[in-house]
Order: sequence, then structure tokens, then C-alpha cells
Amino acid sequence: MPEDYTDIRDAVARLCEDFPGAYWRELDRARAYPTEFVDALTKAGWLAALIPEAYGGAGLPLSAGAAILEEIHRSGGNAGACHAQMYTMGTLLRHGSKEQKTRYLPGIADGSLRLQAFGVTEPTSGTDTGALKTTAKRDGDHFVVNGQKIWTSRAEHSDLMILLARTTPLAEGMKKTQGLSVLLVDMREAVGNGLTIRPIRTMMNHATTEVFFDDLRVPAKNLIGEEGKGFRYILSGMNAERILIAAECIGDAKWLIDKAVSYAKDRHVFGRAIGQNQGIQFPLAKAYAHMRAAELMVREALRLYEAGENPGAEANMAKLLAADAANEAAEAAVQTHGGFGFAEEYDIERKFRETRLYQVAPISTNLILSYLSEHVLGLPRSY
Repeated sequence: MPEDYTDIRDAVARLCEDFPGAYWRELDRARAYPTEFVDALTKAGWLAALIPEAYGGAGLPLSAGAAILEEIHRSGGNAGACHAQMYTMGTLLRHGSKEQKTRYLPGIADGSLRLQAFGVTEPTSGTDTGALKTTAKRDGDHFVVNGQKIWTSRAEHSDLMILLARTTPLAEGMKKTQGLSVLLVDMREAVGNGLTIRPIRTMMNHATTEVFFDDLRVPAKNLIGEEGKGFRYILSGMNAERILIAAECIGDAKWLIDKAVSYAKDRHVFGRAIGQNQGIQFPLAKAYAHMRAAELMVREALRLYEAGENPGAEANMAKLLAADAANEAAEAAVQTHGGFGFAEEYDIERKFRETRLYQVAPISTNLILSYLSEHVLGLPRSY
């Protein structure tokens, strides 16, 4: 089993003490990016945890990244502003050329470069990635990109973007996932020169955007891997993404349960602590049991991933179960707090909104169930 990383967890928890609920509430009101928090994580080296030592990182396995992200959420914070660097960086690390890795990874490791944007989803295709319409046409030593992406989180706060675009037109007999390529876009040069970013205000503070490409020229040397094989490269990073998001959900569930239990002990109504009532106890006990079960699945997915296997089913189940556990814990916490669960100062309503996201992103619960139905249970494909 992956180790617990107690020292890392303790260090991250200490860092998070400098960013209490009041910090996150202020950002939530303003829908602002947690620059100070990201800078602190970067300075401490936590965002470079998975980058090899040869490029300035710590060279730790995915389980260490999961521990870091879980601890941020267990503290009541939110790693949504920075978690993408851990899994998008993997595309560059696994499939990029030595020159690309030498050019970009040291800057990502020391914080002078941010790789936070992941341009895959489009307004008309959603999770049907093979149906995306953004094109990248070769023109000499450049690709010319046209199209649109949506839900590209952190685009306003990132220097680099991993972009999936169609480089070969879809022809009869081709699979929809063929002909797609991955480009590394330097957004510092692109904004105003073919790239436009428009923020989308959402239910939670997630710094998400839609981006538009109008004849954006990207150097051909920024092609990651082989042309036309980009879908496979993106897919290989999705297991890591789902495992890391699942770890965050476990952290959220632990924070919510701890808050609710503490409140239930202290809050007295009708002359007794409300935590003495089984109507309060049982939902919290069930939420705790489901959180622990989900935590074990996250650990199993990490074990298989780090053994070099392809844990598609386990990564999907970890994300499904952990998202459900966080959602259940949020519901129980609101109910335990009663009216105060809706009061901003308790942070419960903020976490309630934040945990709801993971029923939809980065992959919908229904798509996970479809995957398990087809690829694990052997049922006919439903879509």
C-alpha cells in the first residue's frame, strides 16, 4: 500500500494554518484566485512534488501528490487553483521530448512558470472528446489553431496550456479519437495574438473560463509526442487526475465530518447536546463509513498506478465513491448545523457548493457508471 506521508501531511497542514476560513471566504466573495496560497505552496516545493529531481522537483510518486491535495482540503482550503499542475504536467513528463522537458519543467518546478490550463472540453462536444472541433492545421513550422474551449479553469492564471486539437480531418473509416494532437501553448505570447480568454462566473470560486482561438500560431516544436496520437496521451493522464481529485474529496469529507461532529457536541437544544440524538449521529456515522470505504479505493487505485498498471476501473471508482462521500458529508454537515449551515462564517455552505462540483467534474458520475457497465461488467455500450 502507498505510504501515509505523515511528515508531508503535517508540513502541509502547518502551511494551511496561515490560510484560515476567513481567507477562503474573502476569495469566495470576490471570486478571486488564491495567489498568496499558490505562491506559498510553490515556495515550499509542494507543487513540484511530482517533477523529477533532474528538473528541479522532488521526484515523489502520485501518492505523495494525493496526500498533499487531501491535506489542503482537510484543512478547509481548496486545491482547485493548483491541482492541475500535478496531472497536466504528467502529459509533458511522459510524452514530451527531452528538449521540451528541459525547456519547461525547471521553470514549472521553481514557480517561474505555471502549467495550470487544460484545453480539452468544448461547448458542443462536452465529454465526447472525439467530437471536438478545434483544429490545428500545419503551416510550415507552425500549427494554426482555430476553435473554442470551455471550462478551461485557471486560464487567466497560467503561463502554459496543454491543448488537444484535431490535426487530421475526420474521414470515413477513422475512429473519432484518431487525428487528435497535443500542443503546448505559451499563453504569455498567445493572449491578444489569436487567443482570447473570457471568465465564467460559477456557483463556486473556480476561476474557470472559455477560450477562443482565432488563427493562433503555435510553433510545431511545441507538439507533444506524435501527431495524431494526442487522445491516447490525454487519456493516460486521466487516471492520475481522477485519483488526485478523489483524494481532495476525501479531504473535504474529513473536514466536513470533523466540523459537524464538533458542532454536534457543543450545540445544546432542549437541555442536551444535539449529538446525543440518533437523528444527528446516524447520518454522520454513515458519512464516515462511506468516506473510509472511498479512502480505501483511492489507496488501491494509487497502489496499482504506482505499480505501473492501468487502473481505469479503480481510478474511476475512487473518484465516484470519494465524490459521493464528500457530497454525503456536506449534506450531513449542513443538516447538523441547521440554520448555521447556511451562514457564510461557518464555511459549511462554501464547502457544500464546492463538493457538489465533483458530481460533474472532471468527469460526470453517469460517465463513470457507463464506463464500469461496459468495461467492467461487460454490458452493451450505452452511447
